[in-house]
Amino acid sequence: MANPQASPILHHPQNHLSLFHFRTTTSPRSFSSLHFRKPLLFLSSSSSFSSKLQQSEQQCNNHQVRHVSTVPVEYSTPTPPESDDFLSEIDRLKSLLSKLDVSKDLRRKDAVIDADSRVRRFFSENRGGLSKVFGYLGLNSNEMFLVKCVIAAGQEHALCMNYEEAFGEEEEEYTVRSSVKNALYALVEMIERFDVNSSGYKGRREMGTVLDSEEIAHFRKFLTFLEEIEQFYDCIGGIIGYQVMVLELLHQSSKRRNTNRSQLVEESLGCQYLEMHTPSVLDLTQEEDYASQAALWGIEGLPDLGEIYPLGGAADRLGLIDSETGECLPAAMLAHCGRTLLEGLIRDLQAREFLYFKLYGKQCVTPVAIMTSAAKNNHEHVSSLCERLKWFGRGQSNFRLFEQPLVPAVSAEDGQWIVSKPFVPVSKPGGHGVIWKLAYDKGVFNWFYDHGRKGATVRQVSNVVAATDVTLLALAGIGLRYNKKLGFASCKRNAGATEGINVLMEKKNFDGKWEYGISCIEYTEFDKFGISNRSPSSNGLQADFPANTNILYVDLHSAELIGSSSNAKSLPNMVLNTKKRIEYLDQYGDYHSVMGGRLECTMQNIADNFFNKFPSRCHGSLEDKLDTYIVYNERRKVTSSAKKKKPHASAALHQTPDGALLDILRNGYDLLTECDIKLPMIEANDKYVDSPPPYLILLHPALGPLWEVSRQKFKVGSISSCSELQLEIAEFSWNNVQVDGSLIVTAENAMGSTTPNDNGEPILQYGLRCGKCKLHNVNVVNRGIDWNSKSNVYWRNDVNRLETCKIILHGNAEFEASNVTIEGHHVFEVPDGHKLKITSGNAGLSINLEALKEEVMETGSWYWNYQLNGSHIHLQQVEVSQS
Repeated sequence: MANPQASPILHHPQNHLSLFHFRTTTSPRSFSSLHFRKPLLFLSSSSSFSSKLQQSEQQCNNHQVRHVSTVPVEYSTPTPPESDDFLSEIDRLKSLLSKLDVSKDLRRKDAVIDADSRVRRFFSENRGGLSKVFGYLGLNSNEMFLVKCVIAAGQEHALCMNYEEAFGEEEEEYTVRSSVKNALYALVEMIERFDVNSSGYKGRREMGTVLDSEEIAHFRKFLTFLEEIEQFYDCIGGIIGYQVMVLELLHQSSKRRNTNRSQLVEESLGCQYLEMHTPSVLDLTQEEDYASQAALWGIEGLPDLGEIYPLGGAADRLGLIDSETGECLPAAMLAHCGRTLLEGLIRDLQAREFLYFKLYGKQCVTPVAIMTSAAKNNHEHVSSLCERLKWFGRGQSNFRLFEQPLVPAVSAEDGQWIVSKPFVPVSKPGGHGVIWKLAYDKGVFNWFYDHGRKGATVRQVSNVVAATDVTLLALAGIGLRYNKKLGFASCKRNAGATEGINVLMEKKNFDGKWEYGISCIEYTEFDKFGISNRSPSSNGLQADFPANTNILYVDLHSAELIGSSSNAKSLPNMVLNTKKRIEYLDQYGDYHSVMGGRLECTMQNIADNFFNKFPSRCHGSLEDKLDTYIVYNERRKVTSSAKKKKPHASAALHQTPDGALLDILRNGYDLLTECDIKLPMIEANDKYVDSPPPYLILLHPALGPLWEVSRQKFKVGSISSCSELQLEIAEFSWNNVQVDGSLIVTAENAMGSTTPNDNGEPILQYGLRCGKCKLHNVNVVNRGIDWNSKSNVYWRNDVNRLETCKIILHGNAEFEASNVTIEGHHVFEVPDGHKLKITSGNAGLSINLEALKEEVMETGSWYWNYQLNGSHIHLQQVEVSQS
């Protein structure tokens, strides 16, 4: 940023403030024990199974057992661990990994893993039955190798019948049955699977196992699950490497309690000195001219940008359920403000493309890459939504859906995989940080290049305000303008919130060189770095660190270099958060809740690979020299998430759909009051815990999306308390309008109309045959929303109305009202190719419907003309002459 006039405003809350300073010290180590459990009953050979069955029959006759109660009973004693501590098991697995790593083909790898002590013992103890089982299933060499990897990793219980997890002292009353009860369950299953009569048994399956068709299907799915882990996590050693990382992170967690924190942090980051500073930011609230200029760079660079949505998370906290089927739904399907969250993301993107069209007269369709997962049928739901909405009028070729693999959940006690039934480990998505490697593996980067893209904006689906005003455009604009590798959109952090912070990292490496760069510390890692999550009043320094919001700009080539790494760099900041409960039902329908987690990585910590090196320690401002940066804006213009369900009888609306709606309304208040429109202020969230919002205002983003544009479409007026204003339209003019009740304007062609492409897909053509509405000197008075209705769900835009004034514009229809009061309930539905005019008449309203002239069918009888004036956009209303 050499040009001083174009240089961003740098905001230093407390410049170069050091909060954490770590130096290496020594401290004794302590280790936690591993518990490796043996199976209760493995797949047996026909001879051994016959013996067990006969024994079970005798027990059944002696005790006259017909049905077994499923009431949970006391814990079984866990099988003693094979190793006394984590380190010996980690060393064993690392040694195995190093041998596998130098093996060049599957035959040699198979020989290495066959020599592993755990694998040898397992197959020797279960020799007869296993050969028949695997032979019957027809496992190939690669599938057999995967099974052996599971065994070598100490997770043989995932292959076992009637295995029950024993999680130490967790859920003592509900979780684990006694060994006696396990034997009884095994007995019942055997009786159910065989036709037992007075002469013994008959109908035994040729394979001599207790596998039925459902279990075979589970086993096949389990093999696919293992194959995905082995392939995707190849950069850390596949299945075995995954388990090594789990055990190492668990060991670090236990070690952290007994070792100097600074030593652990510096060891994990590979440096001899680490200091974290409050970062300088590009503050969009301080200089309107610079903010406008940066946003224009973003609009100008739209043809160079792609869009990336990580939608693969399980979103368990949201608790979203399909009301008709009872099926758990992913966050993308949450209906917020009248449309799914995914539709909201696309609508925001189209608003930016509409602005590009209005400024430059060209169509621009941004390619969108969406990372999905199998959690809650996420991939199927997202694919079906896109197909149902005909790919949002963008064409299927402009979307790339790629599915992230699920990973096994592990016990916080010992890192063992949590298994709900044989061959069915409890699995979750492995965090949004897998997106970079997955994008490389699936060819997403090349797909973006084929579309001519250089950079991309990254946005999470639950954040409903990220595209407000200049934030997203300025973020991308600065990144493109100054060839940055990674940018963060940030804001003030709410203390106590489940969100991380952005920091300026300063590191001294072992080679004596210094590194600097913007990074992120996730809230789950605060303990590791000694960061307090208390309120700013009790920890003033923390307030100076801006919030990480996971709104990013990324240079695609730089991200691809990291994603293509053949080591752990491709999975940034692997963490194991075991502070949450893993809930599941076992094969008997019993509920379990245990402390656990899964190996995750964080997409924003790709920034740790973009630090800049210097020969000596730097002093003063560094931002111009770094490849990473932060743009900063008001919080409600940057982040407000609908990521968790509002708890019953809770006053906490933060990060709930209810709280996100309030922030949308606050943004509406800020915008409209700048247009001299009077309306009540939105108070603090706690005011609306048990009360409705003071009004409902939902505005289409294409009215802007920059507020500088929107402000020129609204002039003077008022919106009374308990009123409603919904505008689904872009070509709109408001001048001195008073709303006391409900006003809804819906244009079928809000931003343009569709025409079929070569494949017959409908493609939205911006600016073509838009619906239009003018309201000048208009009073709207009606009873509006029934605010007393108990069935209203305001954040869903699902409300009951007593009266409304609703304007529906089909095709390129136009509506004009001037110098009139519209009182009571009215629905004005205007057909395609017509204009409806309303004025005052002698006996109430004067209504005139006329057909549009042929020469204005494409453009309409008027339109907004957008013109650039320096770093600002000026609008002029143009009347089209008609013959």
